[in-house]
Amino acid sequence: MFEKEFLKDSLIQLRKYKKMGEDAIAQISHKDFFKLLDKNANNIALIVKHMAGNMRSRWTDFLTSDGEKPNRNRDTEFEIYDDDSKKSLMHLWETGWKLVFDAIEPLKEDELGKTILIRGEPHTVLQAINRQLTHYAYHVGQIVFLAKHFAGAKWKSLSIPKGKSKEFEVSMHGKILKMKQAGQKSKKQGKRK
Repeated sequence: MFEKEFLKDSLIQLRKYKKMGEDAIAQISHKDFFKLLDKNANNIALIVKHMAGNMRSRWTDFLTSDGEKPNRNRDTEFEIYDDDSKKSLMHLWETGWKLVFDAIEPLKEDELGKTILIRGEPHTVLQAINRQLTHYAYHVGQIVFLAKHFAGAKWKSLSIPKGKSKEFEVSMHGKILKMKQAGQKSKKQGKRK
């Protein structure tokens, strides 16, 4: 039971982080996608490129090969080349996320305890999923931070905006109340039949 819920929730959380990253990136210009805060910083383009490279390495042949593929050159994920564009890097992002979902969706509950390797270090499948989930959350947080900085006053919050918690609570309470009322109506209608 726990295993099934873990796999289901992992996919839900990963999809949330993917969407959060995309919603943040959608709020910035092509120029801001490549803008550096300083010479030692990573820009959003580099974070996207790194995440895509990590995903390709970790999730290709997930259960049968080391998660650090011999053909991965991690250092190049932190370099921008002339042919890198927002479009090409977002294509890598999509391809990487597809590998993530294609690897996790077919997993069975009894595979969570199976041992796989990442850089020669043994991990259970459960540990490997958690490792990547936290890694991606970390980098999506960086993307959101940078996008919010560059969008400035035009930024549209990806969660509850500052100063709007009460409105959110009232709105959620109203939705829950409507759902309960709808459920009670359908129960009453069922009894009448």
